[in-house]
Amino acid sequence: MTDDLPLLQIGTGPPAPAPEAGGCGCGCGDADPDGADGLDPLECGLDPDLAQLLAESGLDPVQVEDIAHLAIEEDLDRGVDVTSVATVPEDAVATADFTARAAGTVAGLRVAEAVLSVVCTDEFEVERHALDGDRVGPGDKLLTVRTRTRDLLTAERSALNLLCHLSGIATATRAWADALQGTKARVRDTRKTTPGLRALEKYAVRCGGGVNHRMSLSDAALIKDNHVVAAGGVAEAFARVRAEFPDVPIEVEVDRLDQIPAVLDQGADLLLLDNFTPGLTAEAVTLVAGRAQLESSGRLTLDNAAEYAATGVDFLAVGALTHSSPVLDIGLDLREEPATAAGEDA
Repeated sequence: MTDDLPLLQIGTGPPAPAPEAGGCGCGCGDADPDGADGLDPLECGLDPDLAQLLAESGLDPVQVEDIAHLAIEEDLDRGVDVTSVATVPEDAVATADFTARAAGTVAGLRVAEAVLSVVCTDEFEVERHALDGDRVGPGDKLLTVRTRTRDLLTAERSALNLLCHLSGIATATRAWADALQGTKARVRDTRKTTPGLRALEKYAVRCGGGVNHRMSLSDAALIKDNHVVAAGGVAEAFARVRAEFPDVPIEVEVDRLDQIPAVLDQGADLLLLDNFTPGLTAEAVTLVAGRAQLESSGRLTLDNAAEYAATGVDFLAVGALTHSSPVLDIGLDLREEPATAAGEDA
């Protein structure tokens, strides 16, 4: 039975860590991101320089810190890392390298640093060898960290889980972006993301050269077949959205050429061409004649991406970027060197 287990709401932060743990653990993830409640989102527990780098990348430092806390709390389950505590002296210090073991595009290096930040009980040193969005090869060092050995080993899996996952998305996106070179088409993601990780996964898409679709249901309207059925028709659905939210962009899904004129007459900003062949896509481009943007969805593969892009569509929607990309193999390896105590010079 699990009825008596407490529920942890996303955005409220995990249970407060032990006093010596890094990060604030204050649950400030529910703070107003604009600072309207008097809290500065860049002053929450992460190193200010790291928080600034995350913000400059388009990520919310508070949200990243909350994700890091959730990952570590899940791994520790309110206990300790029994293996590291038993095998590693408390004052031992080590240097370790995050190293690519396969070719790809890296994403999430600063996120990995955030995980270290909430685990490390002492200050830690980092040497950054790569930037998110860089193409890397086997053996390339991405990030070097020096801190307490126990903390490194405790943070290792959570940091790598996020780093490998995000880098896998960036790597897959880069393959699509490369396939579209020479055309105006851009590959973009969908809302088929891992709950709680959408911002990070869509960030990884950007690192791989893709662009983002809407981040949430409130960003833009996308009228799909079920909305049409519920509203009683495409025109009815469109009119209701426009009346209720006059300033919101509206995208309409179509699966036949004969649906396009009516949708254009309604004033759609973007048409989603669902499961069109390349030939039908080319006809749709001619029919629309620049009056709306066009997005291809369904039937898409890396092998036919260039063929679809050559028709003149603006976007190729690929949900697999976030829901099916394999991880990029990245490892964390401790350097073999004489152990030193925390606070001592190496």
